[in-house]
Order: sequence, then C-alpha cells, then structure tokens
Amino acid sequence: MEAKLTLVGAGPGDGELITLKGIKALKNADVILYDELANADILEFAPEHALKMYVGKKAGSSSFSQEEINGLIVRLARKRGHIVRLKGGDSFVFGRGHEEMEYARDHGITCEVIPGVSSCIAVPASLDIPVTRRGVSESFWVITGTTQNGELSDDIRLAVQSKATVVVLMGMSKLTEICSLYKHFGRGHLPMAVIQNGTRPDEKSVMGQVWEIPRLVEENNIGTPAIMILGEVVALHPSYALEYLQSMSLVS
Repeated sequence: MEAKLTLVGAGPGDGELITLKGIKALKNADVILYDELANADILEFAPEHALKMYVGKKAGSSSFSQEEINGLIVRLARKRGHIVRLKGGDSFVFGRGHEEMEYARDHGITCEVIPGVSSCIAVPASLDIPVTRRGVSESFWVITGTTQNGELSDDIRLAVQSKATVVVLMGMSKLTEICSLYKHFGRGHLPMAVIQNGTRPDEKSVMGQVWEIPRLVEENNIGTPAIMILGEVVALHPSYALEYLQSMSLVS
C-alpha cells in the first residue's frame, strides 16, 4: 500500500467540468477529503469502500483548521493509502493546495496534482464574457477579495488603475468597499458583473455599472459563493445593455 496524496480540482460547479483525470483519481481513492463543493454529485465517482470526509468551510465557518487538515492527510495516507483532496475550482488558485502538498511531502507522502477548471475563467466564459478580448482587454487579474488577516487585498488598489479585466474571488464581504474604491478612482461607470453559483442550475447574476452593483446585489439576493468581474469585457455580454437600461429605468 502506497501512502499517496492526489490534489484534484473539481471545477467551478457544473459536474461535467471536472477533468477525466480527476474522475480517474476519484475512482481509485481510499479516502476523499472534500471542501464545500459546488457539486457534491462528483463524490459518486468514488468507490463504495472510500471514506468521504468533509473538511471545508462555508461563510467563514470551518469544520477543521488548516493544521488539522494537514495532519489528517498524513495520518490517513499512512493508514489507508490513496488520499484524494478534492477542492472546488483549481487546487492552486486560492485553495491552499500547495501548502497541503508541501506538508505531505515533508512527511514522506507521495503527491500528485491534477489541475481543475478555475471559476475565474470558466464562470465568465459560461456567460459569454471573455476575460480578454482584442482591442478591449489585453490581460486580466485574479485577486482574492479578502486576505489572510481579513483585510482587502492591496492588489485591488493596483488593479483598479489598470485597463485589465479584474476577477475577484471570495470577495462578497468586501463588495461595497471594492465598489467604493473603483468610484474613488473615477471608475464608477465601469461595467461589472456578480455571479453566484456559476455554471450551476441555480446560478444567479447581476450586471451593471460599478456604482449600482451593491444595490443590484441586495435587490436580487445574490449571496455566496460568487465571483465579481470588473472591466469593459462585461459589456460584451449579449444582454448587458438591456439589463443596464432596465436598471436605469428602476432608478429613474
């Protein structure tokens, strides 16, 4: 029995967006340690004998600390064999995947990484919003909305001054602060979208300009998990103009 850890990115929400290699790993798992997955049906790929343990967090409430998860990985790998650490999106995009891999390797556990489809690209694409477009946006930023100490990332203050598309993950608690920052830099009329449960049947979204997004989010009960997209590319969405005009009519 080999003690092994495989980090698997589960994708953004649609169960069909997990990779074939990720499914293969699940089918050969002895233990699955999974986060707050967008689609729990993915767990059905696991064999009957596999132990499935939830170790994630939702709305800031954690079932296990990161140190406890690290310890679980090592203990269970030595006791049971193949551990699949299943995370939403991609394990290395704000997923602490590298920290867990490093800890496991330091304790003699063989490790493999199976990349996942990240929500920062897949969710906008599913709504016909490209993160780059020739003549519109030549690059894009992917930023965590909240840093380890609970504050707004300094990178957003740099990104707001760029013409690049900005995708914010895990930032709903900072929505008002982010929009205020954009307005402070004279970018309150920049197109913006907020998408909850992207690629899932229960997906919800709002689009408009930065200055009105907090109101639209509240009126449409947009919650977590959600991503924000800020940039001229949002205006390329087929219904952006219609939604914006409807929003303006409600204000007036």
